[in-house]
Amino acid sequence: MATIPPQLPLATRSALRRASSSVHFFTSTSSFRHRATKLFLPRAFSSSVKLPTKPPLCTADELHYVSVPNSDWRLALWRYFPPPQTPTRNHPLLLLSGVGTNAIGYDLSPGCSFARHMSAQGFETWILEVRGAGLSTRVSDLKDVEDSAHELSHQIQSTAKAAAKEAQVTEIADTAPPAPASDVSVVGEEASSASAWDESKIVARLTATFMRLSERLSGFLSEGQSLFMSAKLFDKIAMLLEDSRMYERFNEIRSKLLSLIESRQNSGLGNQIRELTQRLVDLLDDGQKSVSPQLIDLQERLTSTIEDFQKQLDLIVKYDWDFDNYLEEDVPAAIEYVRAQCKPKDGKLFAIGHSMGGILLYAMLSRCAFEGREPCLAAVATLASSLDYTTSDSALKLLIPLADPAQALSVPVVPLGALLAAAYPLSSRPPYVLSWLNDLISATDMMHPEQLEKLVLNNFCTIPAKLLIQLTTAFREGGLRDRSGEFYYKDHLSSTTVPVLALAGDRDLICPPIAVEDTVKLFPENLVTYKLLGEPDGPHYAHYDLVGGRLAVEQVYPCITEFLSHHDSA
Repeated sequence: MATIPPQLPLATRSALRRASSSVHFFTSTSSFRHRATKLFLPRAFSSSVKLPTKPPLCTADELHYVSVPNSDWRLALWRYFPPPQTPTRNHPLLLLSGVGTNAIGYDLSPGCSFARHMSAQGFETWILEVRGAGLSTRVSDLKDVEDSAHELSHQIQSTAKAAAKEAQVTEIADTAPPAPASDVSVVGEEASSASAWDESKIVARLTATFMRLSERLSGFLSEGQSLFMSAKLFDKIAMLLEDSRMYERFNEIRSKLLSLIESRQNSGLGNQIRELTQRLVDLLDDGQKSVSPQLIDLQERLTSTIEDFQKQLDLIVKYDWDFDNYLEEDVPAAIEYVRAQCKPKDGKLFAIGHSMGGILLYAMLSRCAFEGREPCLAAVATLASSLDYTTSDSALKLLIPLADPAQALSVPVVPLGALLAAAYPLSSRPPYVLSWLNDLISATDMMHPEQLEKLVLNNFCTIPAKLLIQLTTAFREGGLRDRSGEFYYKDHLSSTTVPVLALAGDRDLICPPIAVEDTVKLFPENLVTYKLLGEPDGPHYAHYDLVGGRLAVEQVYPCITEFLSHHDSA
């Protein structure tokens, strides 16, 4: 089980523990690495498709999948066609969502759908789900893509229904007496026989684990990270050895194994690791045979320790991407696909980004300006986005402890969707111990309860710690930077030629108005428009109210439509 950082509030840590128990672990059979060093626009779409049958979760007119170069990801694109009677527009519209969210936030219901509203204004509208979000998947065959989409749809909807049902019975569950403790049996011959020490299986499991670490997870870990993870595994095993007489022998074997894992130079590495692993298991076997009651179930506990550790390694491999992967690979692939489908005369799109979606657009404008390239964007609108949070008191600072590089190996992912689903009963029912979570999402009375519930239970996904590590550079001097730490994304916004509309909410605790303003100041004055939503006496706008608030259709959407219409010349 991954360690939850003690810096987080107690209620948050408790909910995170509950959420982590519901995260599914999968082993990736293929890997991808960071090959891109700058933005590129792929040209081939032989493996990109429109899905013949949409899954129930997708409420768009069509569901498309686009391949990402240098990876096995297929990104989901939700497509909305304008009704026949709407005005003809020259540019399609691409919507980008926030960190750890899917397309649902843009299409909560027929009466609360930003995507449908924009298509009703004549814009052919697309929503991109980046890798790891929503219905995006890692399969190649068309039939597998369709099956995966329906499976993901079922998982998201089932999780939401289960969380909603749990919320309804929380009060009963909280007041129910605790289950009686299970009886403790005296260990006799029958029990000893049932837990016989399967030495060969344990040796095989441990050898495989140490070999993966020595190979740096096929390149996913650096030498320092591999040693860190190896030391953590030894620490977990050492905790099982409650007989201090065994420590000296254990530490000798530990030292030799760590040395082998670090060197990787010996041609007989596999045999040496297996030999030392055998010695380690023999040592544990001595503990198993000892009269110490603490070690009587050692095999079960050791097996559980190894399995949990292997799952952690699998997560490091599976969730191996950061912000730059979105910027350099996912978004360009989606832009080129939409261009190929819609064929705008000038080859450009409109783009709107909420939260991290807007940050991606800012970063794209900066990178293009630095490289002297014209972006394929006719105009950009951002909702609650900033490249620099140093002057604000953003609630996202709560995530900084999770983004420590060492902590990222202990907690390789943050299961945001599962966390919020687990926390939902505590935020929506008495005694409201996590009611502050609602304030992060929506201001009081700004979102209909059923839409807020759908947003919380359906819209959020799992976030890689590598992504958080890069995003938290926005809280350091100079603002958000690339994965190398050398390129500051806000440095080149002053050179962009793309018109920008930046919207902020007056009660946004995640991206406060001052953070939005700090980024707006970097653009040429003639190209940027800034608007703060909310009034002193109400209504007020929190982070998601700009997209799905009950007054957004009257106060937010028209601002965006007017701005895009003004820049819709061919």
